[in-house]
Amino acid sequence: MQYPARLLLRLTRPAPQRMLPPKYPKERRWGGGCQRMGNTFGHLFRITTWGESHGGAVGVVVDGCPPRLALTEADIQAELDRRRPGQSRITTQRQEEDVCHILSGVFEGQTLGTPISILVWNTDAKPQHYAPFQHLYRPSHADYSYDAKYGIRNWQGGGRASARETIGRVAAGAIAKKLLREQCGTEIVAYVKQIHKIYAEVDPITVTPEQVEANIVRCPDPACVEEMIGHIEWARRQGDSLGGVVEVVARQAPAGLGVPVFDKLEADLAKALMSLPASKGFEIGSGFAGTELTGSEHNDPYEMRDGQVHTRSNNSGGIQGGISIGEPLLMRVAFKPTATIAQAQETVTDQGEAAILEAKGRHDPCVLPRAVPMVEAMVALVLADHYLRQRGQCGV
Repeated sequence: MQYPARLLLRLTRPAPQRMLPPKYPKERRWGGGCQRMGNTFGHLFRITTWGESHGGAVGVVVDGCPPRLALTEADIQAELDRRRPGQSRITTQRQEEDVCHILSGVFEGQTLGTPISILVWNTDAKPQHYAPFQHLYRPSHADYSYDAKYGIRNWQGGGRASARETIGRVAAGAIAKKLLREQCGTEIVAYVKQIHKIYAEVDPITVTPEQVEANIVRCPDPACVEEMIGHIEWARRQGDSLGGVVEVVARQAPAGLGVPVFDKLEADLAKALMSLPASKGFEIGSGFAGTELTGSEHNDPYEMRDGQVHTRSNNSGGIQGGISIGEPLLMRVAFKPTATIAQAQETVTDQGEAAILEAKGRHDPCVLPRAVPMVEAMVALVLADHYLRQRGQCGV
């Protein structure tokens, strides 16, 4: 076959080389080569939180919520009231009402199946209080780590690293809890199990939300409530802080939730709870105490009760092989002492100069009481997501 000379020239001519952009030093490239922050959580029931501690507002976008779920701002506000600052003498005295506003995704009291956007205004932000710390790295905060990663940080109260970001999680968790309650009968109850070296005795099978909310420390064991409160108040007077453990149980969670092998239910629960500010440890079922048992002591024998398969014990915490078995899901989350304390601490500036930090302002002497609704929210978000995944792949 004969080709015209002009076409033959085009076919044989080497392809032109692409012009590559000039190679700038890493610090001058857009984004510095960094990936985006992980602001989105979940697969089918997916949330994206946004906002900074002392910015104009904080909030969340919830995508994937099924349509026709009855939902009002009051449903969400009840959970935000449990999380809000200034609610008692043992929490931060920042005065925020944390009133939520549903901007989209709900019509005539029902979800539409479209993205649900929720906004909460910051009304008591005082960024000027943090001006003296603009160039100081506060010990055990995210100041240096954010600088190391992004080369820029919001120094006003920790910005995105502040626990105020959890407003979006709790708001979204309120929707997830309602979905699980109405479609599965699932109840999620968290409570303070330990403050410093004070331990509570709580039966996770019978504990009720009313018992948890009966006191300001959110511990359902009356025998140690006053001691816990007194210890927190002592730490505040010393300009110090305390950590502890929140335990959470999810009762009547459906069997079959969890996706082997990398999306095992306990793996996603661990990620969710360890993403909370100040969290430092996760256990499920027997946890680390299970290492002291033998296999014959730790195994959960099966039996039939009321025509259903059950286990006589629950050392596995309701999950085996990464999949829920219908028993109560029992977990514990360890929280470190609040990083902001009113004692002088040695540090360095962002220029590498030695300095002394004397923090002042409003902070929780112990994060545990306010962490309770945050823990419930994250468990609900994981279970709602896996419930929808299970329904989509295998049916209910």
